[in-house]
Amino acid sequence: MPRPPRQIVADMPLHIVQRGHDRAACFRSDIDRQMYLTSLAAALPHAECALHAYVLMTNHVHLLVTPHASDSAARLTIAVGRRYVRYFNDRHARSGPLWEGRYRSSRIDSDRYFLACCRYIETNPVRAGMVRHPAEYPWSSFRAHVLLRDEPWLTPHSLHLALGKDKRAQARAYGQLFDLDIGADTLSRIRQATRRGTSVSQPSPPRGRLKNRSPAPPERGHDGRLGDVDQNPRV
Repeated sequence: MPRPPRQIVADMPLHIVQRGHDRAACFRSDIDRQMYLTSLAAALPHAECALHAYVLMTNHVHLLVTPHASDSAARLTIAVGRRYVRYFNDRHARSGPLWEGRYRSSRIDSDRYFLACCRYIETNPVRAGMVRHPAEYPWSSFRAHVLLRDEPWLTPHSLHLALGKDKRAQARAYGQLFDLDIGADTLSRIRQATRRGTSVSQPSPPRGRLKNRSPAPPERGHDGRLGDVDQNPRV
C-alpha cells in the first residue's frame, strides 16, 4: 500500500528518520559519521532548515528540524544523500542505494512533545545498549545541549532557550530532564507517528527516575554496533 502524502507545514518542527537499505549499516567508521555531519551542515542553510537535535546510529539517523518551507525537508535529505552516498560508495567500493525508500517523518505540534522527542532521539544509544548514558555517545546532539560542545550546525529552539536565562542554565535544566524516564506510552506514540507520517498528541508525563543512569565522562569516538533495539522497523 502506498504511503499517504506527507503533511509538512512550514515552520513546524519535524522528526525525520532515515534508515539504511535492507537495514545495512550506513556508517562504518567515525570518519563516515563526520562526513555525514559535514554534509548535513552544508545542506541546512540551502534547504532552509534549522537542526535542533540528531543522533547517528549504525544503520539509521534521527533528525529534529524546523523546515522553513514545505519542501525544505525533502531538499535537505536529497542534498545530504547526494553528497554522502557518493562519498560512502567511493570509500567502501560499493554501488547502489544506501538508504531505504523515502525518509519517514512526523510533525511536532505540541510544545511538550518537542522536548520529549529531543530526549527520545538522544537516548537512542542507551536503549540500544551501546552506552549507559547519552553523554558517553559522541554522535548525537546531547553533548552540545548539556556539555556545551560547540556544534555550529545546531540551532537552539525557542523551547530550549526558555529553559534558562543563559546557556549554562539551559544546559543544566535540559540535562535534568534525562533523570526522568520517557515512558513506554510516549515512546510508542513517537514511533507510531513517525511510522505513519502523522503528528503526535500530547504525550504522557515522565514516569519516575531512571535506574543506574549516572552520567559517565565523555569518550572520544564510538563505533556503534548492529542489532540494537532501535535498529529494527519500529521507529
